[in-house]
Amino acid sequence: MLLLRRCHSLTRFGLLNTQRHQVTPAVVSCAVRLWSSSSEDGGSYQRAHGPSWRHGLAGLLAGTGAVLAYGLHHHKAEQQDSSTVQTIEKTSAFPIISQKEVTTHRSLEHGIWVTFKGGVYDITKFVAMHPGGNKILLAAGGALEPFWALYAVHNQEHVLEMLSEYKVGELSAEDVKKQKAIKTSDPYSTDPERHPALHINNLKPFNAEPPPELLSDSFITPSAIFFKRNHLPVPQVDAASYHLHIEGLPGGVLTLSLEELKTRFPKHTITATLQCAGNRRSEMNKVKQVKGLNWGIAAISNATWGGARLRDVLLAAGYSPDVAQRAFHVQFEGLDKDVTGTTYGASIPLNKAVNEEGDVLLAYEMNGEDIPPDHGYPVRAVVPGTVGARNVKWLGKIIVSTEESSSHWQQNDYKGFSPGTDWDTVDFKSAPAIQELPIQSAITVPTDGAVVDRSSEEVTVKGYAWSGGGREVVRVDVSLDGGKTWQVAQMRSSEKGQAPGPSPPPGRAWAWKLWEVTAPLPAEAQELEIVCKAVDNSYNMQPDTVPPIWNLRGVLSNAWHRVKVKIREDDDEE
Repeated sequence: MLLLRRCHSLTRFGLLNTQRHQVTPAVVSCAVRLWSSSSEDGGSYQRAHGPSWRHGLAGLLAGTGAVLAYGLHHHKAEQQDSSTVQTIEKTSAFPIISQKEVTTHRSLEHGIWVTFKGGVYDITKFVAMHPGGNKILLAAGGALEPFWALYAVHNQEHVLEMLSEYKVGELSAEDVKKQKAIKTSDPYSTDPERHPALHINNLKPFNAEPPPELLSDSFITPSAIFFKRNHLPVPQVDAASYHLHIEGLPGGVLTLSLEELKTRFPKHTITATLQCAGNRRSEMNKVKQVKGLNWGIAAISNATWGGARLRDVLLAAGYSPDVAQRAFHVQFEGLDKDVTGTTYGASIPLNKAVNEEGDVLLAYEMNGEDIPPDHGYPVRAVVPGTVGARNVKWLGKIIVSTEESSSHWQQNDYKGFSPGTDWDTVDFKSAPAIQELPIQSAITVPTDGAVVDRSSEEVTVKGYAWSGGGREVVRVDVSLDGGKTWQVAQMRSSEKGQAPGPSPPPGRAWAWKLWEVTAPLPAEAQELEIVCKAVDNSYNMQPDTVPPIWNLRGVLSNAWHRVKVKIREDDDEE
């Protein structure tokens, strides 16, 4: 079997003399192509430039069970017990390989390499056999550990044994140290470790999104690959000494510890999608350059959040429901701050905060666990149906006020303007701050530029759809011919294999829907322009093109999403 044949690619790379070092390949559960965007230090308006190796081994997140089962079924090689394998790895004289060299092997032409616990492994021969298809080519050149932490099925003795047979070298001690090095003078030096599958749009502050192919794999997005949107360094917060302060109009003051927040108020759980205002900004950049991070289609994710209702906490602070007659806004201040001590801030309408059906949370759980540092540990605001910028993380203070937040991010950012407005004429005071987002959908599979074999006879298209303000997505239309003809996609509102839950109450459809359609390939077509558009229960629809909604900040990008796919005829194959 190809899966178990000796890997001769080592001699092609000139790294090993096979007369001195005999290396035998085996099955590794998955490997994928590693991509990222190198980022420059600086503010949120800087754009990412070019691919780099830190994008991540995303194929490990797909076809996990199939890969493992396939490998075990066909693994005919002589088995060794784990102690023998460990002895071999410790005593073999493998060459020392630099991380720079590893990153050059991220294609079938140059080999697919990965690292694991300081070892370097060449799994090129396995790529052609991968049951998960083209996802295996998403990434290569990175570490396996983060993926095996997410999917523990890989971290088993027999898988480790098979992986050991692919070993071609040891990562240099210098590169191992670099991975662990911390620059104490760097305000971002204490930022948490991130999953390498993420596509980095900016490194400091950290902003990244998952590969689109992974986004629609799960109705609930794993926390590790939930998109990251930070404006400042991630604060280190001691839960034991944490306090949340509620203040504002006369008669309302309250300070709560984390324990008090958890014990004094009933826990409420919601599943809600968060989307960055700049999601799909890259499509606006193709029309005309905008200022902002060059987000693709994956600055959106879905999670289950648990915490105390903001309404309950405001009542405990002395703000009765009639407070809406005296004030109009609830301001949030985070614990993240810049070098001047200025914190991130935003505000939402008070009616949203005090409404029993508003479902605004002071969340301390994400997907059933403590909220991770990147997502606001120990407490964040979750304002379902509202743009991500108002869902303030690392929440330190809540202020009931007659005025909006004076924060830069409320007053001079996250606002939409006419396509004719430029930076010489823009008046940020003339536009309202974005709160509820418009109807949105995008295609996650296939990706733009993908190739479909004619022999497959059909193509499967997948994606997500969501609308702001609690409006439910009721239909997704998909076209294979650029919008000339359409068919309706099947939608789901739960994980695959699970029965969908009851329909949400009107105005409280906080979570996205994933959709899918499989259609026959048109007989004469050599290329497909696949298009999707969503419709919500208010019959809001996406605009068909980007130019009419273009704006200088590249926000609110929700035109029909389009990808082009080539059809490869049977006689084109080698």
